[in-house]
Amino acid sequence: MAQPVVGLPSIRRAEVRGKFLYTGAAKFYVHGVTYGTFRPNEHGDEYPDLEVIGQDFGQMAAAGINAVRIFTMPPRPLLDIAERYGLRVMVGLSAERYVGYLIDRKNAPDLERLVREKIRMVAGHPALLCYALGNEISPQLVRWLGAPRIERYLHRLYKIVKEEDPGGLVTYVNFPTTEYLRLEFLDLISFNVYLEERDALEAYVARLHSIAGDRPVILGEVGLDSLRNGRQKQADFLRWQIESAFGGGCAGTFVFSWTDDWYRGGEDTHDWAFGLTDEQRRPKPALAAVSSAYCDVPFSDDRRWPRVSVVLCTHNGSRTVAECLEGLRRLDYPDFEVIVVDDGSRDRTAEIARGHPVQLLSTPHVGLSAARNIGWQAATGEIVAYIDDDAYPDRHWLRYLAYAFQTTSHAAIGGPNLPPANDGLVADCVARAPGGPMQVLISDREAEHVPGCNMAFRRETLSAVGGFDPRFRTAGDDVDVCWKIVQRGLTIGFHPGAVVWHHRRNSVRAYWRQQYGYAKAEAMLEAKWPEKYNGAGHMIWTGRVYAAVKSLPLLSRRRIYHGVWGTAPFQSLYQPAAGWLSSLPLMPEWYLVVMLMGIVTLAQINKPTWSWSAVLLMLCLLASIVPACRAGCTARFNSPGPQLSRRLITTMLYLSQPMARLLGRLRFGLTPWRWRGPRRFTPPYPRRLAWLRRGHWQSPDDILRSVERFLRKSRASVRRGAEFDAWDLHVHGGSLAGVRLTLAVEDHGRTTQLIRLRVRPACAPWALVATALLTLLAVAVFRIDHDWVTASGLAGLGLFLLVRTIVQAGSSLTATLAAIRFQQHRTR
Repeated sequence: MAQPVVGLPSIRRAEVRGKFLYTGAAKFYVHGVTYGTFRPNEHGDEYPDLEVIGQDFGQMAAAGINAVRIFTMPPRPLLDIAERYGLRVMVGLSAERYVGYLIDRKNAPDLERLVREKIRMVAGHPALLCYALGNEISPQLVRWLGAPRIERYLHRLYKIVKEEDPGGLVTYVNFPTTEYLRLEFLDLISFNVYLEERDALEAYVARLHSIAGDRPVILGEVGLDSLRNGRQKQADFLRWQIESAFGGGCAGTFVFSWTDDWYRGGEDTHDWAFGLTDEQRRPKPALAAVSSAYCDVPFSDDRRWPRVSVVLCTHNGSRTVAECLEGLRRLDYPDFEVIVVDDGSRDRTAEIARGHPVQLLSTPHVGLSAARNIGWQAATGEIVAYIDDDAYPDRHWLRYLAYAFQTTSHAAIGGPNLPPANDGLVADCVARAPGGPMQVLISDREAEHVPGCNMAFRRETLSAVGGFDPRFRTAGDDVDVCWKIVQRGLTIGFHPGAVVWHHRRNSVRAYWRQQYGYAKAEAMLEAKWPEKYNGAGHMIWTGRVYAAVKSLPLLSRRRIYHGVWGTAPFQSLYQPAAGWLSSLPLMPEWYLVVMLMGIVTLAQINKPTWSWSAVLLMLCLLASIVPACRAGCTARFNSPGPQLSRRLITTMLYLSQPMARLLGRLRFGLTPWRWRGPRRFTPPYPRRLAWLRRGHWQSPDDILRSVERFLRKSRASVRRGAEFDAWDLHVHGGSLAGVRLTLAVEDHGRTTQLIRLRVRPACAPWALVATALLTLLAVAVFRIDHDWVTASGLAGLGLFLLVRTIVQAGSSLTATLAAIRFQQHRTR
């Protein structure tokens, strides 16, 4: 048997921390190969010759490989040999072999007993990397049984593993054809991916990170057949594939396979040659290429790295700033500086900063945005990266950011901000609650917004947009600067490997104050960017808000793209956007409806209509409680401890967050009844206008832009129509109503155009529904109870909404007609 490689570190079980695996304090990147399956001997043993296994594992370790993927459960001596050579093993539980028994239960084996016996063979072994529940369950079977049933099947196996080996990590090796399976319970995400174009692979790795969320991504199989493509092409292919995987933030890869000696389906395979060695274990060029690529993980030291300036702005941050500075000191990056801007702290912040190798800039308390401007203006790096004083970076944070800047044209880059483990019960729940600092993604690799605790910019970009707006003293500055970048036609990237660990609020009171403060920032942003808000006063994002757990609307469903007859190679899950009716109970303003129904119910006590009022009140409460309970029950907590209390606190935070936002929005003017635009009134009925324009030709786009500019200068809130809208501009008079403008241009020769404009009032559906319900309630109360006081109050509220709706439509029509008259005057 081959001798162990000298100098290998002792084996420790791996654990998941955010997007990566760790063994103790060290990050563990999986440099893996697949092993087997092999022809079984006369006793049915798939791994009979321990001598050969020892020779193979010794050769692997010498090549820099540190992990082996076994497709079936190996004998424990195989793990002992792996431990001897410093290798960790992913073992397979072969769930795909038994899934057919979910259809035909006759003569089905005792699956639970089989799985438990397999796990007990290897449970607790230090060389065990993780358990793979299965490998590529057939898409036809998944489609036949339905995705939810397969998900429950795998979840059942997952719970068995955790019962038998609580410290073991669990994954399922999926592939693009069943990408749509929702397996949130897994510890890490594994996919077999065979893509032979670099751009396609890098795009799909980004897609996998979106599926994985805050968990590590491992490529369970990558490879190329040297029989058809040639040995040198196989070597070149595997080199860039490994580079792309780790450059994209993967925690590891398994190359398929170690050897061309491969047995499957009852026979030896001779028409494939995916191995790094041939059937006699003689190395191919691919082995040297893989060994070299694994030595450079996650990035090669030969790369030229740009200088980066890390800016840390802090105000009274002595409780956490030392941890942040220590994390920055441990960064693995060849050329960076740290600039600490002490924004008028009255504690020991400056003293702590002086104890670290940083450039300290002390200022009076000027606010967060002004401090960030001071930081980038003092920076000497071509990239400026920001981190908060209550966060600390992953060791390779700057390498992932710089790599993203070098390989894209993005003006800014952000990354995940993850809660540290064991941060406390409440902090763990706050990390799963709504309203945290989260990125907004347009695609898997492009963002509309990245949070201020983990964002980086090209220095020239900050200079071009004028830096941060000093009016944002505590929050909102990151949203504002991102919008300014996008407004200039530049893009913002997102890299899942650029991780920072961000402490969440550790008390319910602190969380409440944070959400209240965010409401103030929302009001300030709405005043500066009215076009970024809808009539109800909520931000309009082009992308989706990424969150660890989402509060799902009551009416939600998922659609799966299978392709014709289920043959699509990439089958994805599509979650349609929730409509306004199902989203309404998740909005802060819904609590006003609940309060109103509560008042009506109290007023109806001991009256015949009380039961109806109570039923409506309960329905309103349930509309908020049910999504919050769903979110709390589906939240995934990594910290040990009682799960029930965590779920209850998370549910409570989901219920309290809209109230905190509501009070803040009411306090700072972002009210549902606010009035935008001129105070003049024009009767709101549909208008059609047309006029001839003579002179040089003007495109419809230029005409609309001119109207839009005029409206913005008059402080009207205007929004452009999206791809599926039949209108061009929507002018908001407030949250209740506005008008929509549609343009049509007829060309009559080269110098004459007939310009047509149609303007129609547009009322918010919820306003009309609320008015109708209040009217019906008023009629019911008066007819049944003859309670004219309550009936008058309800009718008065309904009348107020109706009048306010008409006034807001008339106000926005006034602004729109003024803009049209201005355009008409210019084009005559």
